[in-house]
Formats: sequence, structure tokens, C-alpha cells
Amino acid sequence: MRAVHFGAGNIGRGFIGAVLSEAGYDVLFSDVNEAVIQALNDRREYTVTTAAEEKQQFTVTNVSGVNSQTNETKLIEAIAEADVITTAVGPTILPLIAKTIAKGLSARSSDTFVNVIACENAIRATSQLKKLIFEQLSAEEQTKVETITGFADAAVDRIVPNVQSDDVLAVTVEPFFEWVVEQPSLKGTNVSLGQAKLVEDLNPFIERKLFTVNTGHAVAAYAGFQAGKKTIKESLRDSYIKHRVRGALNETKTILVDVYGFDADEHEAYIDKIISRFENPYLEDLVERVGRGPIRKLGAQDRLVKPAKQLAEKGFHPEALIESIYDALHFYVEGDQESETLKQLIEEHGIIGAFQEVSGVEGDHPLIKMLEKRL
Repeated sequence: MRAVHFGAGNIGRGFIGAVLSEAGYDVLFSDVNEAVIQALNDRREYTVTTAAEEKQQFTVTNVSGVNSQTNETKLIEAIAEADVITTAVGPTILPLIAKTIAKGLSARSSDTFVNVIACENAIRATSQLKKLIFEQLSAEEQTKVETITGFADAAVDRIVPNVQSDDVLAVTVEPFFEWVVEQPSLKGTNVSLGQAKLVEDLNPFIERKLFTVNTGHAVAAYAGFQAGKKTIKESLRDSYIKHRVRGALNETKTILVDVYGFDADEHEAYIDKIISRFENPYLEDLVERVGRGPIRKLGAQDRLVKPAKQLAEKGFHPEALIESIYDALHFYVEGDQESETLKQLIEEHGIIGAFQEVSGVEGDHPLIKMLEKRL
């Protein structure tokens, strides 16, 4: 079995690529980092270390690489032969790789199935990628690709900190991971994805992860940034910030239990697990890294605004989420394009005006009134 994975960064090597390799795939990583690509081709393996008291190491084998900038022809040929295509490049990069994927899919034989799964920190990223791919295809090509290609949305969860190493391929990951894939969208019978969890309906898992892992991470990052903390671990050592995280996750719990019927006690245990993961003393995740991209994270369908809106519409006052929205609006890291843009929007339109522009929340929405009271 052959897999093409876009993104040879820490998530790609430490999570998706590792799972695919263990499942029996020969994994070809596509990236623009020539040093990483060269090392993959020279060694055909790399080491992954788990960040825990008893560190464990395992070797990921049957891997290689291709530079997507300098050897697109090889990449297209690989896509035309692959059984599965995955990504972990960041949502903003999907438009840049869609054209190449489109070329590879249109070059495939008409009688072999392939599955595309975008493993991004975004809601239904595969659906977004499919749209971008189809924009590159003629009507005839779209029909062919639709027939042979599964586009399965997924939810992914693993903390992969940026741990410095002399080995360009070595990567450190937390022990916990979850890769949930929407099975009905897969093409072919008995699709093997190893330790990925195949489910009939992804929506509950998307929201559970988004409103717990992503919300909690964002709250800790933005509150930690305001308090001058450097890492998520350091932020959670602050009792006030930990209280803020717990408060926000109790607020999102209300939505998850009400809308999707998650068991309240089981979800409380899930919250405990998530917070304990953030507190892992062997993970050094920087507040600035987690907080980057505040405009996307303040989007109408994202981790802070969506649950806050839903609660406000139900007559609740999501105090912890509103406080985190306020913190996110004041997040600024030089070199992070979104925080620079957000700062400029606030200077031009004020906090409320900037928030409305990036979130799409109308001025008469109760959430706006609540945020105004916070100012």
C-alpha cells in the first residue's frame, strides 16, 4: 500500500505519517524543506519519542520524500498511484497544494480507488480541499475524480511540540492521539487506516474536539500571553488561568451535552484528561505558537466564538469564553500575519468593530452586547 502525505513537519512525521507507516503503507512525504526530504531519502526511517516520564522511542520505517517545488512531476506520478493521500500542512496551505493533487488525481486509472483525508486543525478540512481541487478540474475530470476518489473528513488530535534536536527528522509527541475519520465518505472496501477510528458521523467528534481541546488550548494560550507566560505548561501552573480554562470547558460542555447527547459525567472525565494533557511536564508548547492565527481562531465557526454565540443565543452568559475572546483580540506576536492584521483592524475600527469583521457576528447579537460590557 502506498500513501502520499503533504507536510513533513512535526505533525506529519510524528502523527499521521507514523500511523500510516504502522498500518503498512510506504509513505512518501511531500514538503519544501530540502534538508528534511534529503534525510528521508537517505535514511528511509526516523525516530519518534513520546513525551512522558518513561520516554518511549519507536522507529517509523518505509518512508521517503519528494520536494514539491523542485520535483512536481514525481509527486504527480506518486498521487496517480497512491492508495491514500493525506495532509498536515495547515489550512492556509491547502490552496497551494490543491492544483498538484488535482493533476495527480486526474492522471489516475479509472478503475482504482484512492482516498483523500486532510488532517488539519480546521472543521471539515477535506471538504474544503475537495472544493479547491475541483476548481482545477474540467467537468469531465470532475466526474472521473468523483467516481474513484473518496474525500473523507477527519478530526485529529495530538500535541506535537517543537522540541529542538540535532536530528532533522527526530520528533517528540505526547502519548495520546486520536484520528477520527468519517467512514461513509471512503471509497473501496476494507480501507485500512491503522489506529484511526472510523465513524458514521464525524460531527459530534469535530465539535467535541474543537470545543474542548482547541478551546482549552486557546484559553490557556491567550490568558497565558496576557500574563506573560511562555509555555502552556507554565500557564496551567497559574491557578487563575487553570480556573479560566476549566470555566470555558464547563461552558462548552453545556453545548456538547445538549446538542450531541454526550454523557455529562463521561464528558467531565474527558475535560479532566484534556487538562492533564496540557499540564504534561514533558511538553514545552509555547504560548506564542498556540496563539498564532487569532483571526482564524476568532472565526464564526471556530473554538471561541461558535460556542459563545450558541450560549448567548440560549440566554446564557459565557463569561469565561468572552474573557478569552477579549484576550485573543489583544494577542500580538511580531511576524504572525494574523495578529498584525488584527492589531491594525482594532486601531482602525476599535475592538468591537474589529471583532465583528473577523467573526462575522452582527452588531445586534447578544454576544456583542456582552463583549461591550467587558471592555
